[in-house]
Amino acid sequence: MTKPPTSVAPDPMVARLRAALGKRVFTEQKMFGGTCFMINGNMLIGTSKRGLLVRVGKDAHAAAASLPHASTMEMGGRSMEGYIRVAPEGTATDADLAGWLDRALAFVGTLAPKVKPAKKRA
Repeated sequence: MTKPPTSVAPDPMVARLRAALGKRVFTEQKMFGGTCFMINGNMLIGTSKRGLLVRVGKDAHAAAASLPHASTMEMGGRSMEGYIRVAPEGTATDADLAGWLDRALAFVGTLAPKVKPAKKRA
């Protein structure tokens, strides 16, 4: 017996993030059960079933976590300092989403680009 093909509805947050990033150069990568957006090889922001994942850095973490609908991201029961989870209510409007994206861009803009190591020749 063959299984019927499953279709997963596209995550509307992915389209919203693509639009909000505009003409910036970015890549997308499947991570944390969602889609993460990368700039210069550094994780910027991502989607998850529980909300938005925002990289704000350790210095801005406490202030960001104190905002409405925000909490520290947890992975495997471990707190991830520098990363914020924003509940869907916290990104309801484009202005809300832009505020979180601006926080992530401010931090990731301070990071050096990640360069992939050259492949070794056999």
